[in-house]
Amino acid sequence: KQWYQRRVRGMALSSAKSKLIAVIGDEDTCTGFILSGIGELDRKRRPNFLVVDKDTHVEKIEEAFLSFTARDDIAIILIVQNVAEIIRHLIESHHAAQPAILEIPSKDCPYDANKDTILKKAKSLYSADDFR
Repeated sequence: KQWYQRRVRGMALSSAKSKLIAVIGDEDTCTGFILSGIGELDRKRRPNFLVVDKDTHVEKIEEAFLSFTARDDIAIILIVQNVAEIIRHLIESHHAAQPAILEIPSKDCPYDANKDTILKKAKSLYSADDFR
């Protein structure tokens, strides 16, 4: 019985420390991630996702990105690459380890590794000699 009580307390403690994944993307991308279970509201009732369509203003995307990077309950921000291009200046200025920013493809735009800021940063850490 004591083992079970310690296990339950450990589960409650670990779940209290868990962090979220945020998504900035088109409707299909956000819907898919929300259906997989990542959709959350924080204490202030702010969602951890932003659906971007052709009518979404750049200011709203920038505001959501800055909000997600300022939240301490978000560990990863997934952003579709074509939206990342719109706020590239903000992504390039983000240097903190958390939240990590990952660019993903969307249904309409394939992934282009040459545009991915994070991949460029990772490649700059290593030289070709490191892999020999």
